[in-house]
Amino acid sequence: MKTKILYTVLFALLSVGGSFAQDVTTVRANSADISDNLDLKAVASIFGDSRDLEDFERRLNDPDVQISNLDLNGDNRVDYLRVIESTEGNTHLIILQSVLGVDTFQDVATIEVERDRNNNVQVQVVGDVYMYGPNYIYEPVYVRRPFLFDVFWVSSYRPYYSPWYWGYYPTYYSYWAPYPVYRYRNNIHVHINNRNTYTYCNTRRSSRAMAMYSSRRTNAYERQHPNTGFSSRNNVSNRYALEQSRSNSRAQSASGGTRSSFNNSSARPTSNVVRNTNINSVRNNGGTIRNTTPSRSGQDASNSNGQIVRSSGTPSRVNSNTPARTVTTPPSRNTAQPSMPSRSNSSMDRGNSMPSVRNSTPARSSAPTMNTPIPSRSSSPTIRNSAPAPARQSAPAPSRSSGGGGGGHAGGRRG
Repeated sequence: MKTKILYTVLFALLSVGGSFAQDVTTVRANSADISDNLDLKAVASIFGDSRDLEDFERRLNDPDVQISNLDLNGDNRVDYLRVIESTEGNTHLIILQSVLGVDTFQDVATIEVERDRNNNVQVQVVGDVYMYGPNYIYEPVYVRRPFLFDVFWVSSYRPYYSPWYWGYYPTYYSYWAPYPVYRYRNNIHVHINNRNTYTYCNTRRSSRAMAMYSSRRTNAYERQHPNTGFSSRNNVSNRYALEQSRSNSRAQSASGGTRSSFNNSSARPTSNVVRNTNINSVRNNGGTIRNTTPSRSGQDASNSNGQIVRSSGTPSRVNSNTPARTVTTPPSRNTAQPSMPSRSNSSMDRGNSMPSVRNSTPARSSAPTMNTPIPSRSSSPTIRNSAPAPARQSAPAPSRSSGGGGGGHAGGRRG
């Protein structure tokens, strides 16, 4: 009985484990395309630097440079690219083929070179229709005339045909695994000569080269995957349209992030009147003038007197045509501390000729700004504290003279 229970538990555990294993899915990024693995600008760049087509093929397959990142047959090895040339008159058609297996090749691009009657040479690097879409063409303008141009039209010149094939490669060549597309994009730009100009166009210049290529095209990979052409893979016409759509999507995402961060970080005032809490108060004889500091919002601010202050980064200017409003305050607030009443009935007590000792000294202030007016760039009359406030000592203090501390005064009355 125990054995049956044990087997039942084991069977249940295995069933649950199998169900979890079936739920595991593999997600692959679909943003990359086959055409991302061979940059035609880099192909045009090394073509202008090559001595001949044999040297050009060597540069294409150099494991140290790694111009190509194509792995069409899926063997985790970058495909070898062989070069085949066909000539007719002043036109040279150069075909780049990816070696996929025994007698199995796929064209990836062509280079069409043609010389006109004025000895001007026109070069176009054309991507294969299946790989890059129709009319994906770059016209390189070399800063220095390529050496190949002087070789192509020599009377003894013979078209180049690569001797290498599947399983038989030159000694300098060695296999390497393809990189992720983002890494290939970052590294390939190092091998592009930026002194040259690479102009995109969608029209082929040489009609003769087009006719020559129509009978020589090889498309083994396309026949194996007939339903995965460029337009089917990307829903755009060609590689150039794909690059433009990617650029637009990146720009939109970047602008959206910038706009949201601006809205979160910037706060605009909802009114044209800005209240600034940094107010310097100047208190004088029963009056208060508030000087409002400039506002940083670039809008008008108002001071406590209801006057409009233009905040343009300079000190606030108060309209001189409108008199400053004064707010009356109790007399005791005119000075920092009211003078204490005298202990004697007469201001000439103790032989002192001064009216009041306590009123002759400046009133103590809790802050320097309470007695000294802050200069204001206003044309209105400045209120100065030129005379002390009238002392509240016209009547003798009712209780301090009769207190115990006034013994000396009482003695004076007896005399």
